[in-house]
Amino acid sequence: MIQRMRKIDFPRVPLPKDRGIFRKLCEVGRELCALHLMEAEILNDERRWPAFNVAGDNTVGKGYPKYVAQTERPEKGKVHINEHQYFEGVRPEVWEFHIGGYQVCEKWLKDRRGRKLSYADISHYQKITVALGETIRLMITNTL
Repeated sequence: MIQRMRKIDFPRVPLPKDRGIFRKLCEVGRELCALHLMEAEILNDERRWPAFNVAGDNTVGKGYPKYVAQTERPEKGKVHINEHQYFEGVRPEVWEFHIGGYQVCEKWLKDRRGRKLSYADISHYQKITVALGETIRLMITNTL
């Protein structure tokens, strides 16, 4: 019989019987928590951030964001926030990454449509792209 989960319950995570696998899961879980809480040291490495180098008013325009893949260099995709400005260097898999039914990179900018992005907003978005890239890396390198 399948037990129904109440709305107040957290998802059940089965514990592995192997101690080594359990320790590895703990390590990966710690890394994911630090990334998703924006506390991981790697997020401060500006060399990993997508570039945001085009001058403008930094306003997320109506009908934006828009992702433009670069066919010759897929790792250099652009996330346009308006007709002239964009973040360059966003990989397609980072742009398309979903958490909880939301496409993270798109939703974050959509929620700021019509708003001028501050320096803190811009650097936060750049860190989000790094966090998602690292999340994808951890998912790929730690499949059991």
